[in-house]
Amino acid sequence: MNRTTLSLIAGTTALAAVTAFAAFDTPSASGAAPEAAAQLPVERTSLLCPAPSTSDIADTSYTSFTPVTKGAASSGKARLDAATAPSAEGAGRQDGDAKGGKDKKKAGRPVLTPKAPGTPVTGDTSGADAPALVGTADGRFAPGWTVQETTEVAVGTGRGLQGVNCTGADTEFWFPGASTATGRTDYVHLTNPDDSAAVVDIELYGKDGPVKSSLGENLTVDPHASEPVLLSTLTDERQADLTVHVTVRSGRVGAAVQALDARTGGDWLAAATDPAGSLVLPGIPKDATDVRLIAFTPADDDADLKIRLASPDGLITPAGNETLHVKSRMTTAVDLGDVTRGEAGSLVLTPSDRTVPVVAALRVVRGKGDKQETAFIPATSAVGARATSADNSAKGSTLALTAPTATATVKVTASAGSEGGSPVTKTYTIKSGTTQNIAAPVPSGPKGTYALTVEPVSGGPVYASRTLAATEGAVPAFTIQTLPDDHGMVAVPETDEDLSILQK
Repeated sequence: MNRTTLSLIAGTTALAAVTAFAAFDTPSASGAAPEAAAQLPVERTSLLCPAPSTSDIADTSYTSFTPVTKGAASSGKARLDAATAPSAEGAGRQDGDAKGGKDKKKAGRPVLTPKAPGTPVTGDTSGADAPALVGTADGRFAPGWTVQETTEVAVGTGRGLQGVNCTGADTEFWFPGASTATGRTDYVHLTNPDDSAAVVDIELYGKDGPVKSSLGENLTVDPHASEPVLLSTLTDERQADLTVHVTVRSGRVGAAVQALDARTGGDWLAAATDPAGSLVLPGIPKDATDVRLIAFTPADDDADLKIRLASPDGLITPAGNETLHVKSRMTTAVDLGDVTRGEAGSLVLTPSDRTVPVVAALRVVRGKGDKQETAFIPATSAVGARATSADNSAKGSTLALTAPTATATVKVTASAGSEGGSPVTKTYTIKSGTTQNIAAPVPSGPKGTYALTVEPVSGGPVYASRTLAATEGAVPAFTIQTLPDDHGMVAVPETDEDLSILQK
């Protein structure tokens, strides 16, 4: 190769390298003012719904909704497919055990065919064989796509109302509030949306620290499959309060805990927000008869937290439960009783001294004696740009909004109903340090279920949850879903080519 050829290659390579560098060079690097990243609608969303129940008398409804989003694509589609059923060898088998993948069968799935953003679509199924679902939405159906799974079980362990928002896949999850106590039947549902197997570890932390067990290591979840793992099979220890930590060694999964109680019903325990120094747990029902706080820190240092209740009148400190000491890598629980005392409330946890990251959840009970029902409120992130709640009704839904640090103005829109009606929007002001159970708008001429979107307009951060309630006999059945940002928008940084660098 001659010198001219070498020079040409070297020059071309240098130009390519400089061009690539310039394409990601920020304006501030060249002396110009930095430009904000553009907020654009997402183009693809994936959701995973766990298998709803093992009860033969379970009735499950699914509600799919995509809010209308400015700038979204003009075309697209959404679909939910049945995940592969668990193998006969048992869920959550360890890596290297029986394959089981090829002889699995797919169960039927509910028919859900979204027709257009802005209008919910519903589907139903019943019995113990309803599968987990793997869903994808693209184009105009992707921004803020939300699917709610709601199950009614009349009798038996976990009887009552169970609800969960279908979620995206990830690689790490925290679940404070699980249990292996006598009378509790808790499953971790793992769903793999991808074409390759996922390898998962499940760690348990009790009141004395890590629960020793090798049975939660190297669990394989086959492609497009869902595996329920019974927590009591991972350890012989019976503990009332556990923190479950799910980590993915390879691949990714969706995860949720189904917590079923023989005496007080049950519900889905969604993953708590990532460990943080301050946490908000929004929307404790005003008629809650018992509230239990479960907290855990993965840090090497203990955490000391201030406990405050954001009531309709402001922040108050519960008498006798002013602070909580959380030991490193040990699950701590405290009974707060009927902390709301007949008023709307949200729990606000802040550091007493130095900041130590913590995860937390509430176990909430309504009713008394043998007519009790249970639901969970994990710590959640703020609403952000917009949050979406599917499967609402005019009589059974309660929307709780809290502004823990500063007064906020919030816009709430009720969509058209699944069988007709027109959207309605109202604006609310939530005072600093308060929680309000708002009279959420209802569609004009509502038919069927409808969705709610929550959009902060001004002021401080807002946290939200939605409670569904339905009386089952004399049991006050209910379920609570927190409302973090629906991730309908994504920040896209501005990039530009700048060849002037070649002259320097």
